[in-house]
Amino acid sequence: MSDIEIAQNAKMKPIINLAEEKFGIPAEHLDPYGHYKAKLSLEYVDSLSHQHNGEGKLILVTAISPTPAGEGKTTTTVGLGDALNRIGKKTIMCLREPSLGPCFGMKGGAAGGGYAQVVPMEDINLHFTGDFHAIGVAHNLLSAMIDNHINHGNALDIDPRRIKWKRVVDMNDRALRNITIGQGGPANGYLREDGYDIVVASEVMAILCLATNRADLKERLGRIIIGYKTDRVTPVYASDLKAHGAMAALLKDAIKPNIVQTLENNIAIVHGGPFANIAHGCNSVTATQTALKLADYAVTEAGFGADLGAEKFLNIKCRSAKLAPSAVVIVATVRALKFHGGVERDHLNQENLEALENGFENLERHLYNVTENFKLPAVVCVNHFTYDSDDETALLVKKVEALGVKCIISKHWAEGGAGAEELAHAVVEIAESREPGFEYLYDTDMPLWDKIETIATRMYGAKSISASAKVKAEIARIQPQYGNLPICMAKTQMSFSTDPTAKGAPSGHIVEISDIKLENGAGFIVAIAGDMMTMPGLPKVPTAERIDIDDAGVITGLF
Repeated sequence: MSDIEIAQNAKMKPIINLAEEKFGIPAEHLDPYGHYKAKLSLEYVDSLSHQHNGEGKLILVTAISPTPAGEGKTTTTVGLGDALNRIGKKTIMCLREPSLGPCFGMKGGAAGGGYAQVVPMEDINLHFTGDFHAIGVAHNLLSAMIDNHINHGNALDIDPRRIKWKRVVDMNDRALRNITIGQGGPANGYLREDGYDIVVASEVMAILCLATNRADLKERLGRIIIGYKTDRVTPVYASDLKAHGAMAALLKDAIKPNIVQTLENNIAIVHGGPFANIAHGCNSVTATQTALKLADYAVTEAGFGADLGAEKFLNIKCRSAKLAPSAVVIVATVRALKFHGGVERDHLNQENLEALENGFENLERHLYNVTENFKLPAVVCVNHFTYDSDDETALLVKKVEALGVKCIISKHWAEGGAGAEELAHAVVEIAESREPGFEYLYDTDMPLWDKIETIATRMYGAKSISASAKVKAEIARIQPQYGNLPICMAKTQMSFSTDPTAKGAPSGHIVEISDIKLENGAGFIVAIAGDMMTMPGLPKVPTAERIDIDDAGVITGLF
């Protein structure tokens, strides 16, 4: 059966009953959205810090550089969580919510796969509980209030040429990257250039995922810098426009974590969804901390490869929320490593030991980054495909274990939690043999330029970084006041370089920083590398062409 057929045949339990059965969560603290998904009240989340003495162990799932062959990071997160529950470890999985952009673009869904999925799959992939819509409306309310303020006299002296706040929509739409607004005369506002980002790149999304409560959310929203006054140096904040209260009101439900279940009726918290190539790539702090208070283990993912998602998870999210993983799982597939070794997509199902050898350098660098740059223990999970030959899997295990790291062939896609029990035991062995802790890649007092260069040289294998005089001037301008903030790199997920076609583990390249964005509410600096776009476009043949619904309401085409 296909992923969606497996999900549609799932034997789900009412989420209210399941949450109470598994973790004793009272029904009055759950707001149901139908029978199988619910939001958890912040009052209950807050109560956990006062009534729970211990704290669970945090497991981070990351991966090699993505390829069209697929790696299965979400699938592995779900499979591992189910397996940990099978071996007696109370476990909650913490995932990001899928964006409609990639669901209708290339990915077709992001709720796991095979027998390692979160359900109801169609709901999660499409509108879920409306969080992304709320984030988009809150963001665009601020956009509307900026232009309205200028139209009615501009008492704040906002320079229309220096407005940094774009609009957003949760869809891949390249035609909206750069637009002109205010056309049609004075009644329609001030004529100026503008543009759209995708919702997952919104600073409001980042803020929601990093905020710890409603007060923190509102304070962070007020700190958003929307642009500058005509003196070119004085920032204008969302709080100056008195927009942050209404924005927080629009997010009153979106800030609550969403609870769903796996195919094996284990609890998963799916909340927030910033991309890791253009944002910080982690689910909400609230979700992760809630899982850690309720369970023995919290298994969470960070987007794309370890050079992006894991780096930001550790340097941004863990630093902000004072979290520390006990172990890291790096997901790889034989197919993906052969792709990095030069095999075309159409030939990945054929045995090719030479290509696997060549592509192994990608996994090796990600492994080095995790174990040496961050000093974290890791286990490699080979997400097994039917076409993987015995010789290929044996070679991969041999090469990984020659580096002193355990390598597990896991079959959770086909077998669910039962297929990942060996992985679960390996994770427990690591996590329960050490105290949580790691080293940050850089100190907060390091200059911004040096932080960016540290990420590029130590994580990406680059020789150095470069930037135009304009970008260098912007970094110098924000350094005195904001130099202590961490860096959020916006870079292609397909390669360690800024060239998405450079496979394997390129080194000695120069990473060009093409733009710099201060996200004061989120609490980090976005450094855009190369020609990375914050509004993706649809591919030549978008997945949307295959998605359909019949008269009985059965959806097809999601996967």
